[in-house]
Amino acid sequence: MLSKIFKNIGPGTLVAAAFIGPGTVTVCTIAGANYGYSLLWAMLLSVFATIVLQEMAARLGLVTGKGLPEILRSAISNKLIRVVLIILVLAAIAVGNTAYEAGNISGGVLGLQIIFGEQWFFPLILGAIAFGLLFIGNYKVLEKVLITLVVIMGISFIATAIAIGPDVGHIFKGLFTPQINSGNILTIVGLIGTTVVPYNLFLHASLVSEKWKLPSDLNAVRKDTVISVVLGGLVSMCIIIAATALQATKFGSGSNLALALEPIFGKASTYVFSIGILAAGITSAITAPLAAAYVVKGCLGWKGTMKSWSFRAVWMSILLIGVLFSSLGFKPLNIITFAQIANGLLLPIIAILLLWLVNQKLLGNYQNQSWQNAIALVVIIIAIILGAKTFLKVFEVV
Repeated sequence: MLSKIFKNIGPGTLVAAAFIGPGTVTVCTIAGANYGYSLLWAMLLSVFATIVLQEMAARLGLVTGKGLPEILRSAISNKLIRVVLIILVLAAIAVGNTAYEAGNISGGVLGLQIIFGEQWFFPLILGAIAFGLLFIGNYKVLEKVLITLVVIMGISFIATAIAIGPDVGHIFKGLFTPQINSGNILTIVGLIGTTVVPYNLFLHASLVSEKWKLPSDLNAVRKDTVISVVLGGLVSMCIIIAATALQATKFGSGSNLALALEPIFGKASTYVFSIGILAAGITSAITAPLAAAYVVKGCLGWKGTMKSWSFRAVWMSILLIGVLFSSLGFKPLNIITFAQIANGLLLPIIAILLLWLVNQKLLGNYQNQSWQNAIALVVIIIAIILGAKTFLKVFEVV
């Protein structure tokens, strides 16, 4: 039974594991605590947008057998444009993931601290776990470990959401009644930025050929993508629902949700949610360095596998910085929240490039059809509008 499950799921689970990290827990907690169920629609929109964009990225990787950076290098003939785009991608993905990693390690540490108390060596333990799994350099091992962690994470957050006894009527209203104003726009873009993660598009395209080899496997790729992203979105929604218990309460991060639940639902709820935070930290601590390594490898034209030392050097550097910042007591929660907003602003650019690539002749019969282009354009237009509103809000133009 378990072998059949593992056989039929793949990189989509790693995408879900990557976007449900401490940053997601933090932003979803802010959304639920400040706005109740009213921003669930933004998460539903994020899930839809993620499926559309990840399917295109996965299709590119499957048909070409290459990652997005390699495809960009070969598809753009103008040398200046190619160099500028590569530099932008390197800066946005590789450098950005370094900041994320500090938050991922710290997020996992928060989960351990709630359960066991504060210990200086917790960042080293989490760093060693991530290091060991990445150093093995075996996709199948990574896949199975991350699937297990995602299941643990899902059970923890779903159980917490059920425990608060949510109002089903208000949940449906929040899912299908969009509300946008100057007060919640940054949180909305943060929710989108924490779900439709640009580096996941690169990660998915690179990993899909590890699981499947032939374009005829596209249906399996699509099924894996849809199921994984929907389940990941469900977990994020459960965090928002659980966080409604924090309304009118001061808090600083998702870890406060676990502590706030204790007087309401008992000690057990605190442990359940803390285990979820720990699993979220570990999964993202693995996928963020991995994605950065694939991006750098593709942008610079490196050859080799996950076991090559150039590839390892990239993820080792990012992991080391994450462990160092966490060990020094660096508190990256504000930076993580800002990074989610920055992701929301970066998304339209990456999405436009992706849409252009899936309409190139290199895909042959697997190019986007008209209806796929129409849906992708709608997603991009929405991302541009929200990004523009965020830009104006940040600089207080509106």
